[in-house]
Amino acid sequence: MRAWSVQHPGPMARGPLRLADRPVPDPGPGEILVEVSVCGVCRTDLHLAEGDLVPRRPGVVPGHEVVGVIVAAGPGTGRFEIGTRVGIPWLASTCGRCRYCRLGAENLCTDPTFTGWDIDGGFAEYALASEAFAYELPASFDDRSAAPLLCAGIIGYRALRRARVPPGGRLGIYGFGASAHLAIQIALAEGAEVHVMTRSVEAQALARRLGAASAQGAADPPPQPLDSAILFAPVGTLVPPALAALDRGGTLAVAGIHLSDIPPLDYQQHLFGERMLTSVTANTRADGVEFLTMAERVGLRPTTTPYPLDRADVALADLAADRVNGAAVIEVRAH
Repeated sequence: MRAWSVQHPGPMARGPLRLADRPVPDPGPGEILVEVSVCGVCRTDLHLAEGDLVPRRPGVVPGHEVVGVIVAAGPGTGRFEIGTRVGIPWLASTCGRCRYCRLGAENLCTDPTFTGWDIDGGFAEYALASEAFAYELPASFDDRSAAPLLCAGIIGYRALRRARVPPGGRLGIYGFGASAHLAIQIALAEGAEVHVMTRSVEAQALARRLGAASAQGAADPPPQPLDSAILFAPVGTLVPPALAALDRGGTLAVAGIHLSDIPPLDYQQHLFGERMLTSVTANTRADGVEFLTMAERVGLRPTTTPYPLDRADVALADLAADRVNGAAVIEVRAH
């Protein structure tokens, strides 16, 4: 099978990925083998390729928004039949034993594994997954639309919940890529007023088309104080202006797995008035089920830009250069 792997992490201009032939893997106990149709491109894949996230094993295959069909299954499986379309997400496994797993907070597991970081992901023609962590996908989404739901969508949903948007509240979104353009649709469906701050003029236009009340530059103040905010851009210098834009009692949720350094905060300007700063760490399987159910109910409309498998490196380079509006997806199997 053809698969991309991270060989020499560094800037995309240096070619950190390599496309090569690999054997098709065999599923072990509890595993399913999926013939990949589409794999979404996440900013985490870019962090991995460029070395912001250190690969956890040499030559790992990126990609954790995987849509495909089960073609084989290992011992101890039976949740899905061969031929079922499934989604493989970022969260690949948890220990099930630590205090966080026992409390239902498996996103905080002390010994998790992640698709496309610890184990090979979906920038390949086939991928293995734990059957227990795969998702059944709503039939209303085709493969291209379903792919970004599996991380961008789920993480955006968890970030929205962590931001504690009150009923009818004002939400600010900082950065407007794959995750943000899905989260705004959920927020609007739930009655929020949304203001978007992003440097991309094209992303500002998309935000307005999706229903944002305003869209302006990344560090610009919104026209009204915010009840809640989500920082999707991996830019620590946006934390102070996002906190300053919050009304009293507001919450800023930082949604990325990687963030550049946060500059010093002024207590009176940024935190006083019971403003809160919180992070978002992975997701639980329950988050995924809730989000996929809601995505179908509200008729979520992902905006996608397709690339063939042999141009997956170009997709990441375009993402690095802010040339992708919405979500990039790799079409692995010809459609």
